[in-house]
Amino acid sequence: MRHALVVTALAAALLAGCGDSEPSAEEQVRQTLDEFGRATAAKDYQALCDRVFAPDLVKKLSQVGLPCEVAMQQSFEEVENPRLTIGKVTVSPDEKRATAEVRTSATGQTPSQDTVELIPVKAGWRVSSLG
Repeated sequence: MRHALVVTALAAALLAGCGDSEPSAEEQVRQTLDEFGRATAAKDYQALCDRVFAPDLVKKLSQVGLPCEVAMQQSFEEVENPRLTIGKVTVSPDEKRATAEVRTSATGQTPSQDTVELIPVKAGWRVSSLG
């Protein structure tokens, strides 16, 4: 019985310690880019506009006279099996900007090597420029 109590206390302490640390800026940037890749592959344009793109980028995309989601749908509707691979991520020392080297590919298209820019917002990091 005492052994079970000690194991339970240790497990609780480990779990509590895991929850205390917030992901680093680089980890948050990678999470945003992972979301970008998942949303693009799933053709979830609402997620791109709501959770991935920075407000200023959404505004720019909407300047063509279409809501962001419709503009993205038209841009990606012919793209099959899109993939995004994240390379080097660089966060500025003041954590006000980040860049990420990404490789994108899709069925029937030439792979592309690009730099994506991100900025921090209240809800985390968001893509501010698409290479």
